[in-house]
Amino acid sequence: MEKLLISACLYGEKCRYDGKDNLLSRLDLLKEKFTLIPICPEVSGGLATPRNPSEIIGKSVVMNNGSDVTAEYKKGAEAALKTALDNGCKVALMKAKSPSCGSGKIYDGTFSKTLVDGDGITARLLKEHGIKVFDETQVSELLEYIKA
Repeated sequence: MEKLLISACLYGEKCRYDGKDNLLSRLDLLKEKFTLIPICPEVSGGLATPRNPSEIIGKSVVMNNGSDVTAEYKKGAEAALKTALDNGCKVALMKAKSPSCGSGKIYDGTFSKTLVDGDGITARLLKEHGIKVFDETQVSELLEYIKA
């Protein structure tokens, strides 16, 4: 079975910034099609759960209290990439809008829930290494992609 890197919060792990999960309703379907490899880049990078929300501001990742957590996000992205490569993952299913896992759209850095075009730190690194990244709103597209 093909291996799928998946955000741990989508897998049901309580690792979001607020200590909750984002359990994916279609997880059982994905388990039928893939061997799932969960990872939370933020936790892998050394951040606690719960933690203050973070957004990308310029080239930095900053918490809403002003703390710069760029180094932790980069460390977590490297850990996610290593996990993906070590497991032969060609695709990833990541949490939408996240400053780490977001693909295509992320929050704008004002903590106002405004979206802009862009990728989170981990999603960008995965894409740079040829891993196709989907988010939880694109499960159907992911399943079509693997059929092709």
